[in-house]
Amino acid sequence: MERVIPVALLVLAFSAMVSAGIGETVNNVCFQARGLMPIVAFVVIVFAGLVYAAGQVLGAEMRSRTNVWATTMVIGAVIGLIFTFSAPYVIQLAAGAFGMDLETYEYTCDKLL
Repeated sequence: MERVIPVALLVLAFSAMVSAGIGETVNNVCFQARGLMPIVAFVVIVFAGLVYAAGQVLGAEMRSRTNVWATTMVIGAVIGLIFTFSAPYVIQLAAGAFGMDLETYEYTCDKLL
C-alpha cells in the first residue's frame, strides 16, 4: 500500500505534463480508473473467497480471523467500485463549488481526451 500512492502520484504528474489541461488530466485518470477498477475488484473478491475457504479448514481462532479478513476484502472492493463510479459526479460537484467553469472542464470519464 505504501508504494501505490507514489506510483499514482507519478502517473498523475506524468499525465498532467502530457495533456493540455487539468480537465483532460482528470478525465483521463478517471477513465483509466473506471476501466481498471472492476478487474481489481474481481481479483480482490476472488482472493477473499480463497482466504475464506482456507480459513474453514483451520482452527476456530484462525477461522474467525480469516472470516474478518475476507469480509474486509469484499467491503474494500465494493467501496473502491463505489468511489470509482461516483468520481465524475464528485469532481463536477467540487468543480462547481470552487467556481470552475464546467463547460471548460469535461469530467465525463467516457473516453480518453
